[in-house]
Amino acid sequence: MKNLYRILGILLTIGVYFSCAKPEKNEQVTDQMVLTGLYYLDNQPIAITIEDGLIKDISRDVEVEASTHLIAPGLIDHQVNGYLSHSFVGGSLTSQALKEVTEGFWSKGITTFLPTLTTQTSEELLHGFQTLDQLLAQDPKVAQSIPGFHLEGPFISPEPGFRGVHNPEWIRTPNWEEFEQWYRASGNRILEVTVAPEIEGTMDFIKKCRELGIVVAIGHSAALTEDINQAVELGASVSTHLGNGCANNIHRHHNPLWPQLANDHLAASLIVDGFHLTEEEVRTFTKAKGYDNTILVSDLTRLAGMPPGKYEDFGRELVMTEEGAIKFPEEDVLAGASFLITRGIENVTKFTGCSLGEAVDMASKNVARVIGLEDRGEIAVGKRADLLLFTFDEGQFQVEQTYVAGELVYTEL
Repeated sequence: MKNLYRILGILLTIGVYFSCAKPEKNEQVTDQMVLTGLYYLDNQPIAITIEDGLIKDISRDVEVEASTHLIAPGLIDHQVNGYLSHSFVGGSLTSQALKEVTEGFWSKGITTFLPTLTTQTSEELLHGFQTLDQLLAQDPKVAQSIPGFHLEGPFISPEPGFRGVHNPEWIRTPNWEEFEQWYRASGNRILEVTVAPEIEGTMDFIKKCRELGIVVAIGHSAALTEDINQAVELGASVSTHLGNGCANNIHRHHNPLWPQLANDHLAASLIVDGFHLTEEEVRTFTKAKGYDNTILVSDLTRLAGMPPGKYEDFGRELVMTEEGAIKFPEEDVLAGASFLITRGIENVTKFTGCSLGEAVDMASKNVARVIGLEDRGEIAVGKRADLLLFTFDEGQFQVEQTYVAGELVYTEL
């Protein structure tokens, strides 16, 4: 009897209703679905009507069980280098691998992500973007979660520390003809580019990127106030993993951090996995930017989702510690991240005292706004029905169901 009540409760909570009318010839069949639960921003009941993949109606005049799940927009990660042993770098990705990565993200509530290619030779980047574009054309369902790509480098600082793990042999000044080749190879899908403003030729490159509608981010940069402010005036709008891609020893007054924190027109993306930034840095950065102008990012590598142990990447030996840090053991230097942005949501609530709703917005609404995804990122009429049903008990983020464009793509219920 308990199992029967549980099944009935799930059906009532999900609230799925389909039109049973027999259509006339050539008549469009319209299916509606209603999801009910607790709204993530105020913990109060909400009913969301979905039709043709979009949010058609929202009602707050509903009753749900007190113990039901929360409903939020699907999460968005705009910087992902790989996952579950598969890398977006190198051009060896297969259709099955991309599907596995995407389904893995769906199971964690991530409905949108930007595959990120880092500093490589021109030929490797060309091949990498061609491969991604071809794979998306082959799998429209997966493509719904990948609106574009992020290019991090190669137009970044060559200086040790600031360049991070990017190979200095391939770091170079911007070349627009070279970039146009990558852009065309991507199917015009390069959505975001991370650059260092102090590098010769970068300002003109920023202007040309903005003319194409490409989001420009500042990262792996030693730029000081003048260059950062000029880049922002030309259209740069986000700081890539602020506080990382930075040398350990910097001038206490004149460094890349203060001007990026001080410029209100720059959103700050933060890796809040517990390794890349201290609690004090996270609190300080979010206070300077405000929760509305902060976005969470994972910076995952292909080792994310893999067990602890020794691996090889970047042509060198890496170690995944029991705690989940990825390091070059001989230098004790981080080499990417292993935790999803759900860990960032958990940690930012603990580190800053922000509400769960504010933390989720940092991984959904704020990201969509910053990278120009106007069709998703919010629970609002007319938005794409990318939705997440989850619980947040004792600070743990647990996904129960994930919907992409109104389609159930993952469930634990």
